[in-house]
Amino acid sequence: MTRMLHVKVAAIKQLTPLIREFLLEPTAGKLPRFSAGSNIQVRLPTWGRVLRNAYSLVSDPDDNSHYRIAVRLQEASRGGSRHLHEQVREGDSLEITAPSNLFALHSLAQNHILIAGGIGITPFMTYIEELERRNAIFELHYVYRTGLTDAYVDELRRRLGERFHTYDAKRGKPLVLGEVLEHRALGSHVYCCGPERLIAGVRQCATALGWHQSLVHVEAFAAPEPGQPFTAELVRSQRRIHVAADQSLLEALEQADIEIPNLCRGGVCGQCATRHLGGDIEHRDHYLSSDEQAQMLMPCVSRCGGRSALLLDL
Repeated sequence: MTRMLHVKVAAIKQLTPLIREFLLEPTAGKLPRFSAGSNIQVRLPTWGRVLRNAYSLVSDPDDNSHYRIAVRLQEASRGGSRHLHEQVREGDSLEITAPSNLFALHSLAQNHILIAGGIGITPFMTYIEELERRNAIFELHYVYRTGLTDAYVDELRRRLGERFHTYDAKRGKPLVLGEVLEHRALGSHVYCCGPERLIAGVRQCATALGWHQSLVHVEAFAAPEPGQPFTAELVRSQRRIHVAADQSLLEALEQADIEIPNLCRGGVCGQCATRHLGGDIEHRDHYLSSDEQAQMLMPCVSRCGGRSALLLDL
C-alpha cells in the first residue's frame, strides 16, 4: 500500500484563467525533501471514483516546509483537474504521495537546453532553482498562449533575462526547433516537457541533427485515453474486474484494492509493468519494446481491444 502524506491547502493562486497554483503545507512536521524535476501524486476523490493524478513540484527543492504545484484545467477533464479547480478551497486537506523523480537533471551535462510547452513549464521551475545554485549554463524556451497558458512568464523574464526565449502561439511566433538544437557544443543536453506533439518534434529534430538519444530527456503527464469498456480477469486470484470506458486498468485495479507499483501513470516509467496471459491488447505505452509487450503491459495506459477478457497474471 502506497504511503500517503497529509497536507493542507494553505493558499491558492490563479496564475491564468486555466492554471491554478496550490501551496501545500504538512499537517505535522516537514515534508520529504525532493530533487529538481520531481512530481507528486494527488489523491482526488471525484464523483464516483478516486483518481491519483501526478503533478510536478514548482517550489524550491531546498525548502521542504511546503510544496507548490500548478494545475491546468483540462478541456476534456475526467474529473481530476476540474475537482482541483472547482471543489478544492484554502484550508482543505489533501492526500499526496512522497515525491518521485523520473525527469532529473543530467549530472554530466555542461549546457542545459530547456523546452517547455504550456503547463510543461512546471518541472523547469525547480530546474531553474537548482541550475542557478550550480551556476550552470542553461537556457529556457517557452511556448505558450498569452492569457491562457503563460504561467510564470513575467517572473521568468525578470529572472532569466537573455536566457529566456518565448514563443507566443496566439501572436504567430513559432518555435523553430532546428534553430534551437543545431550547432550545439559537446556536453549539451535537451529537456522537453509539454504536449505530445512538442515532445515528438523535439525527438525527431534531435535525431535528424545527429543528437544521441541519451542527450534528449522528455516528460509528459497525460490522463489515460478513453476506450471501450472491458473486463480484466485476474488468473491467480480468480477475480474479474470491470474497466469503464473513461477509466484506466490501473485505476480499476486500485478501486478493487489491488495495489500496483506506479509513478508516472502515463506509460513512460515502467514501474507498473504487469504480466499478461492473453487478450487483444492496445498497449499505448512509450516504455516496453515490442518483444516485452508480448508478455507485459502497462496498466496505466493499456486497454483490451477485443471482446474477450484481458487475462492478467495477478
